[in-house]
Amino acid sequence: MKVENIKAVYFVGIGGIGMSAIARYFLHKGISVAGYDRTPSELTDLLIQEGAEIHFEENVDLIPNTFKDASATLVIYTPAIPKEHAELCYFQNNGFEVEKRAQVLGTLSRSGKALCVAGTHGKTTTSTMCAHLLHQSKVDCNAFLGGISKNYGTNYILAHSPYIVIEADEFDRSFHWLTPYASVITATDPDHLDIYGTKEAYLESFRKYSSLIQPNGFLIIHEGLEMKPDVQEGVTTYTYNRASGDFHAENIRIGNGEIIFDFISPLGSIKDIKLGVPISINIENGIGAMALAQIAGVSANEIKAGMESFRGIDRRFDFKIKSDNFVLLTDYAHHPEEIHQSILSIRELYKEKKITAIFQPHLYTRTRDFYKEFAKSLSLLDEVILVDIYPAREKPIPGVTSKLIYDNLRPGIEKRMCHKEDIPNIICNGHFEVLIALGAGDIDNYIPTSDILKNK
Repeated sequence: MKVENIKAVYFVGIGGIGMSAIARYFLHKGISVAGYDRTPSELTDLLIQEGAEIHFEENVDLIPNTFKDASATLVIYTPAIPKEHAELCYFQNNGFEVEKRAQVLGTLSRSGKALCVAGTHGKTTTSTMCAHLLHQSKVDCNAFLGGISKNYGTNYILAHSPYIVIEADEFDRSFHWLTPYASVITATDPDHLDIYGTKEAYLESFRKYSSLIQPNGFLIIHEGLEMKPDVQEGVTTYTYNRASGDFHAENIRIGNGEIIFDFISPLGSIKDIKLGVPISINIENGIGAMALAQIAGVSANEIKAGMESFRGIDRRFDFKIKSDNFVLLTDYAHHPEEIHQSILSIRELYKEKKITAIFQPHLYTRTRDFYKEFAKSLSLLDEVILVDIYPAREKPIPGVTSKLIYDNLRPGIEKRMCHKEDIPNIICNGHFEVLIALGAGDIDNYIPTSDILKNK
């Protein structure tokens, strides 16, 4: 269906972070938007305020009549929705055009110059950083992001610019619908093995993605990845890393709550980059984002100003309390390597303090496949509190619980298990120096507000 023929768009799973960004795009275009989601959330509340009609019961009768005209309604769904979902089946059986979220993003990626960020981890921060660098510069951009930018309070940016920043999601091979002008690939540590089955299939998916970059485009790939890119003729390939590669950092200075470094680039090096969110993992994230920004024509002064004014993303190294006595933050990390990098960054900031994490594993399959790796990463902490697994789209797997991770933590580490409902009491009554809540589930909903914790 051509965009100009669309009068209404219905989203099955509208509350997802990626889905809500596309919903906002159509709302800004003045197109009617409605949808279903399983539970209300802050995102669905905002979408309702912005004009979307949303309900939370799987019921065909609740679909507004405006969205029952197959000739003018586009239906978009997320792969997390079960195939037997009543509303999805209704649309599929009644002649509607039904597309995955990734297909719609693919169409949008071909409408301009798509700057895409793919990878097992780091893609949300890198893409949001890139979007900020462009949006605050003369270049500007549109953006479809996987997190809520703290600079803009949204996961979506609309502008009159040929550039579109997209977080390229490998789940369900979604990123194969994209046609990037330029792309960063941050990491290819195997994940989503419930979809891919093997590490080899996962790596092959990234190889396929690299072949989709336009012939006059660019690939910026992290050094040392197992995947072997397969770019088309005419694609310029660069490497990046913290300390080496075509794009890298030199003269790194960490202290007094600041991180400053020199950005070394074949497109023009920039001295004294100051991170607005000063954690060490953002050195690498920033290098990838600045490389894309340079390709898009953002100036050196604009890059310096943008990197310093970047305020981060909700649930990505998100500091809730930061005092001399107590530090509380949340992080979306849900893969063993993400957790490893997150803990190393915290250690660098708080070398002399006791560091505790409350970790909520995400998905039974991921826990089954990586429980030893989770235990190894979490063992870098001083204390671990494990919460029950967040199931998301999955049903329980016999024998797969958080105790698999618990039993494999290093000998001597302080450890315990709890239910998520216990978290407020544990935090309010516990004695912690640095506490981080880790996970991609609903753990964030159980963290007490700063008002409640102001006397800690």
